[in-house]
Amino acid sequence: MAEQRLRGGAWGVVLLLVRLMSLLHGTKALRVGFYNNICPGTETIVRQVVENRFSRDQSITPALLRLFFHDCFVTGCDASLLINSTPTNSAEKDAGANLTVRGFDLIDTAKAAVERVCPGMVSCADIIALATRDAVRLSGGPNFAMPTGRRDGRVSRADNVNLPGPTVSVADATRIFNAQGLTRNDMVTLLGAHSVGITHCSFFHERLWNFEGTGSADPSMDPNLVMRLKAICPQQGVGLGSPVNLDQATPNIMDNTFYNQLIARKGILQLDQRVATDRTTTARVNVLASPRSTFTAAFAASLIRLGNVRVIEGSGGEIRKICSRIN
Repeated sequence: MAEQRLRGGAWGVVLLLVRLMSLLHGTKALRVGFYNNICPGTETIVRQVVENRFSRDQSITPALLRLFFHDCFVTGCDASLLINSTPTNSAEKDAGANLTVRGFDLIDTAKAAVERVCPGMVSCADIIALATRDAVRLSGGPNFAMPTGRRDGRVSRADNVNLPGPTVSVADATRIFNAQGLTRNDMVTLLGAHSVGITHCSFFHERLWNFEGTGSADPSMDPNLVMRLKAICPQQGVGLGSPVNLDQATPNIMDNTFYNQLIARKGILQLDQRVATDRTTTARVNVLASPRSTFTAAFAASLIRLGNVRVIEGSGGEIRKICSRIN
């Protein structure tokens, strides 16, 4: 009983810290409860849509996290990733890096539900942010307030998409995150999104069979894990599309087990493993691998900062009526 009270008290402190961070990390126009007066049911509607989908498909959490990241890292968190291509324009959605992004249908469902109550009031960009927050909570992650007030962009071009790949160096990944106004610690913390979801053999099979042209496995990967993965991922052929959990221990739970696996040399993607050994990031990995409350609060704060990347506010952009096309 005493242990339960202690755990409950610890969670109370974490939630208080997260709420404070939600207020501190907003931009000038973004704020918690932006829709409280103009469309008070917004967050409830979005949450219900996400809860309904999650009850049938828990993989919606990594799908939305990926959608959120891919949207924010191109032209900012402006829902430009949702726009469909036209005969005269190839949109972000059709760039190679985005061809397997999922979750568009959930955002469309939530947007339609909100439009029925408050037409022309709630941006698609905010629906992405709120839906991602709700999915993280359902997967065991933090319950926190997400600042809102974003507006939707009017430009979406496939040739603007230049996202970091899984083999990028820690130094290059840091520079890419810095360019978005995010820190090295944010980068390591947001990799914690890999606590849920999958990758495919094609993204790491060289670590198993021919690391950097050596004809051998990556020596930084646990040998027992190499053997298990070789049974799933062939050197070549159709098996390269086979799915593999990014978190080998708790693949459907948003927790810090992911970082403990990195320390144990069980990271699947090369960048994930590199952050555990690079001198500039190893200390951060060790912090996040410590008691769960540290990761929970940190992930919430970094996800809020991600949602602040180059947002359109005030009278800029638009509020799309349908997320897949500009008004």
